[in-house]
Amino acid sequence: QFLGHSRQAWYQYNTRCNKRQEHHAQVLDFVARTRCRQPRIGTRKLHYLLNMQADKTLNIGRDRLFNLLGEYRLLVPVKRAYHKTTNSHHRFYRHPNLLKPGPEQVTALEPEQVWVADITYLPLRSGTACLSLVTDACSRKIVGYHVGENLQTENVVKAFRQAL
Repeated sequence: QFLGHSRQAWYQYNTRCNKRQEHHAQVLDFVARTRCRQPRIGTRKLHYLLNMQADKTLNIGRDRLFNLLGEYRLLVPVKRAYHKTTNSHHRFYRHPNLLKPGPEQVTALEPEQVWVADITYLPLRSGTACLSLVTDACSRKIVGYHVGENLQTENVVKAFRQAL
């Protein structure tokens, strides 16, 4: 008896730890080989590939795989395609949204009465492009568009001119 555990329990614990370390080494080797071919492959796809192996020796749970890859800093960072375009804290006048319910609400009862404009960013290899859209509020049909390199007024005006 040592610290309340038998000799057998101690050796079983050591054997389990050694087997787990060998298993983790095999999993990490598989991850390294897979990431050589596909550097951006995520953990969930790796989990699927590991569990689809023919010999079934590399089976591992999803959460354990996440923890293992996180421990060795092998998690692929999530690539966010997000551009913050709204700056509400400025000195310029903010016009009210007339389409929202209120005393001055405008409703489109039939097409070609109310147009709304919007912009979105398109990812390119060389950066981003700005797509300006003019949409009919009733039919939701795109009536004008323009793709520009930046968010300048001229690009939105071109989309409105195309809509006319």
